Amino acid sequence: MPEEKREFVCISCPRGCEITTVLDGKSIVSVSGNICKLGVKYVEDEVTDPRRIVTSTVRVRGGVTPLAPVWTEQSIPKGMILRLADGLRKVEMTAPVKCGDVVLENIFGTGINVVASGEVDVK
Repeated sequence: MPEEKREFVCISCPRGCEITTVLDGKSIVSVSGNICKLGVKYVEDEVTDPRRIVTSTVRVRGGVTPLAPVWTEQSIPKGMILRLADGLRKVEMTAPVKCGDVVLENIFGTGINVVASGEVDVK
């Protein structure tokens, strides 16, 4: 299999290093452009199992605001993000919502919860 050159922008820290990687299939041949070790780990994860923390909102019934911010407690595989977004559109919580309230538990059997990342008081 011919080697493939791929470009990444590392999102592990605020530096946003532009990293060039040479791949032989799923094997990493070389990594360059990173300032710290986090860049290498980021590229390894992106090649083998890309994951993201998902932030979104859910509807709130009876709250001072109609939406509450939520996020996944840990990063989930990128392939699950659209399915999670679809599931979050169907969620409606009742005010008050407290930071850390579990919105969805053990999403897709991953053991990862979606929790409220803000508060919504009763109207």
